[in-house]
This record gives sequence, structure tokens and C-alpha cells, in this order.
Amino acid sequence: MGGVSEIRIVLADDHGVVRSGLRLLLEAEPEFAVLSEAADVDGMLRAVLGHKPDVLVLDLNMPGTTSSLDAIPGVGERSPGTRTVILTMQDDPEYARRALRAGACGYVLKEAADTELVEAVRSAAEGRTYLTPSLGARLATLPETPQGPPDDLSPREREVLRLIALGHTNPEIAQQLFLSVRTVETHRTHVQQKLGRSSRAELVRYALDHGLLTPD
Repeated sequence: MGGVSEIRIVLADDHGVVRSGLRLLLEAEPEFAVLSEAADVDGMLRAVLGHKPDVLVLDLNMPGTTSSLDAIPGVGERSPGTRTVILTMQDDPEYARRALRAGACGYVLKEAADTELVEAVRSAAEGRTYLTPSLGARLATLPETPQGPPDDLSPREREVLRLIALGHTNPEIAQQLFLSVRTVETHRTHVQQKLGRSSRAELVRYALDHGLLTPD
């Protein structure tokens, strides 16, 4: 399987007991290293700027001069290589939609942290999106007003984009659409070229903005 590179993490939650538990959970993984902790949004931004972690684990409701949600784009500006995983008690799929639209790569409920957070952090570090499964299903059926049609995407490209936004890997998309992985990769490349977006977070945000997660 080859060597596994270290995944560097900043942990932000306003409850010290929660941070301690999360640190123990994350550092039980041999390739995870928690570099710093923060108890508010301002401290989180300083930690991100100072450490440039691979992954930020961010509580959705933290004190600070701005909200956690509004701070997500700033994380990307200060440290483009840092991917954000939201950890929250808020199970409303609209919050998940807003977090993903802001640039988060993961959304995990605190009640499922012991089984899902490690996977979400690993997915984020690999450039994939992770959404608590029960929320993903509800988000897919949540109505929203599209903000315009996709940019010259074929029906197949639109479906590939939709499945990418729902967090599926290329092999999973290939299986669902009865295509080869190479064909899915080609469709994905075309989608990225047509939309001028290369990262998964950007593709997720585009799909959300254009109502592609609304059932046909």
C-alpha cells in the first residue's frame, strides 16, 4: 500500500472537554497529527495561518468576531491547502448545504463523530467530500431555487457532477452509471474544463448553487 503521509490537523471547538476527546480520537490514527487547538473563530484563523494544516476540524457554533460559517472562505484564503470539516450538533440539511457552499469539504454530526470523523478527515485530506449519510440523503431531496442552468453540460456530465457533489468516488460513479472508471474520469475532466472549476469543493458549490442536488 505504500507509505502514508502525515495528515496535519487544527482542531477548533469552544468546549475544552470536547477538544480533548476529539484529539484522543484523531491521534489514535497513526497518520494524524493535531498541531493546534482553538476555542473561538479568531483563534482558529490564527492557528490556520500559523500552521497551514491539511485539515481544519471546525465546530459550527463558535464565539468570535465572525461566525464559523462566515469564516470558512477566509480559511481558504489564508491557507489554500487547508480543507475544512464541519463538526456540529446541527442536523438541519440546510446548514450542511450552506457549509458546503461556503467551501467546507465535510459535514459530520457530533453524535456520529466517533464513527465518522476519522473518515471525514481522511476524505478531506484526499480532496474528497464527506457528508453524514443521513444528511446526504435529506440534502438530495431538499428543494431549492436553481441559480441558472449548468454551463453547456451534457445530461451525462450533469449526472456525473451531481454524484461528485454527493461525495461519490469515480469508481462508485462508474458502478452507478454502468460506465468504466476511465469514462467517468473523462466526463469529470470535461465538467471541470467547462465550469472552470478543478477542486471537489468548487464542484460541490457549483452543484448546490445550480440546484443539481434537487431530484429530477
